Amino acid sequence: RPYHKMLSLRRAVLGRLCSGPRLHRAFCTANIETAQPVPQSSTTTTTTTTTITNNDNTKTVVQSEAQNIPASDWSKPLFVHKLGVDLSRAPLYNKGTGYSNSERDRLRLRGLVPPRAISLEDQVVRIMQRYRAAGNDIQKNAFLNSLQDRNETLFYKFLIDNIKELAPVIYTPTVGKAAIHFGQQYRRARGMYFSSLDRGEMGSMIYNWPEERVDVIVVTDGSRILGLGDLGVHGMAIPIGKLCLYVAGAGIHPQHVLPVTIDSGTNNPQLLKDPLYLGLQHKRITGMEYYTLIDEFMHAVRQRWPNALVQFEDFENANALPLLEKYRYSQLCFNDDIQGTGAVALAGILSALRAKSGTIDDFKNERFVVVGAGSAGLGVVKSLVTGMMYGGLTEEEARRNFWLIDKDGLLGMGRSGLTPAQVPYARQERHSFKDKTNLLDTIKEVKPTVLLGLSGIGGVFTEQVLREMARHVERPVVFPMSNPDTNSECTAQEAFEYTDGKAIVATGSPFQPVTYKGQQFIASQSNNMFIYPGVGLGALLCKTPIITDSMFYAAAKALASFVSESELAQGQVYPDISNIRKVSTAVAVAVIKTAFEEGLATIKRPHDLHEFVTSNMYVPKYVPLIYSNGNNPV
Repeated sequence: RPYHKMLSLRRAVLGRLCSGPRLHRAFCTANIETAQPVPQSSTTTTTTTTTITNNDNTKTVVQSEAQNIPASDWSKPLFVHKLGVDLSRAPLYNKGTGYSNSERDRLRLRGLVPPRAISLEDQVVRIMQRYRAAGNDIQKNAFLNSLQDRNETLFYKFLIDNIKELAPVIYTPTVGKAAIHFGQQYRRARGMYFSSLDRGEMGSMIYNWPEERVDVIVVTDGSRILGLGDLGVHGMAIPIGKLCLYVAGAGIHPQHVLPVTIDSGTNNPQLLKDPLYLGLQHKRITGMEYYTLIDEFMHAVRQRWPNALVQFEDFENANALPLLEKYRYSQLCFNDDIQGTGAVALAGILSALRAKSGTIDDFKNERFVVVGAGSAGLGVVKSLVTGMMYGGLTEEEARRNFWLIDKDGLLGMGRSGLTPAQVPYARQERHSFKDKTNLLDTIKEVKPTVLLGLSGIGGVFTEQVLREMARHVERPVVFPMSNPDTNSECTAQEAFEYTDGKAIVATGSPFQPVTYKGQQFIASQSNNMFIYPGVGLGALLCKTPIITDSMFYAAAKALASFVSESELAQGQVYPDISNIRKVSTAVAVAVIKTAFEEGLATIKRPHDLHEFVTSNMYVPKYVPLIYSNGNNPV
């Protein structure tokens, strides 16, 4: 009866609005067009306009209002294929104590978790209390890894909300120590391992990874982990840490990332004798045998995930550049130690010019002494040369602004044993710059405006070196960029003190603010996480087949422009790390713009690139879970 009363009332209303003998037929055959409401605030008055076309071609407009309906973010449910205990042990879907009452019933969790449902925000508060109660940074790193192993949503919510405090523990400098202790702290498998035992099988074994979609792969062979050397398969800590920052910094979905280690042996004598070492205990394979191993892996990736981005990480100098050059034009990939570090350094130099009241046009007049002529040092120099070429110099003219120093001294005329990448930077002046000139004498002769450290040798920027540099330059730029902090060419305290507070300083590892002569000085952290997550995000979103030098140059300029005037006034050349998601968005937009300019983007150009990027970034939150047995939701 109530139903019939409702129909009668509806007909009566329509009868008053729509006169005519064929009301019922008109009602049944009406052409209804609905104008969708646009939320204006968290509490809105929504008007829905309905136009009814009658049989006599007259139109009647009906308006109704829904008063004070809160605008809500209705999350799309996620289908899962696990129930009960199995679900609670799946880190991608586990909510811990965050399951709603209805989820506990339909997912067979009632009684398996404490009865009170705790929000994600309250869980973060509890995790922070436990985190700060942990002892040293290694213990905090282990605690965070444990959290990631059981609840990835909570882990990334915690990491994103506290990125400034947690980034040094998730990555540099703590990740180096975590890599050293990786074997002792190993708890559960994360990522994939390919080894020389798998030759001929990689194309099939890659299907052992359970996820159908992978967007980003970070791969290492463990041969040059930060400044710590050969750590073999224990270098897996690096890809895991890097991918955490891809998710937190650029919003890559955690379900779509894959850390990989390729075990080609180890030359570390301690690991070769350690009965608890997790990798193969033989000397590293080299030459064609090694390159064939890497090629099989790259082919397997291309076969299963042809659009995935591969980031090479911590390969030794002899292999890093050849691998990059082999694959960079045929597969979506880049080397973070070479290209990422170079872009970060370029951005820091551009910001330093602003801090000195200079402009980008002044960049081509800077004189650089670079300590470290390996893959990282050469990558930085190449990026800076590219920047100078955009400023109007030829490549040869730009190279004249650089003096490179390796373990033997200045690269000079007559030096034997140089790699093809080093040869163009060997100084040809017979009298002014002799081969193997030491750092101090080189600085006396060159009077550089910029001193870069990528040597991995702690303390190489001595008091004499820094004081000599400050004698000739009003505001010397000093970047000791090696990681971890024990391998930094100098500390922030030494850089400011020995230049009498005149230096603009950026370090590879974070250092505390320095007080000198009653004034506080801040050293920026030259962290690759300002570049590589945004570059990867932009490349994936525009579906470019390759990543070009122009994209890295655009990324560097975007990073430099993000530094505020107030930060520059404090001597900082990089933005605050708490803004990493905004930085990554700006970098991604710059990469996408460049891809379109170069004709490499394979998508239709979005009207609003900023909105396009942000709308595709993962945000950790609990969404409703529904069990599916593969056929129908239950």
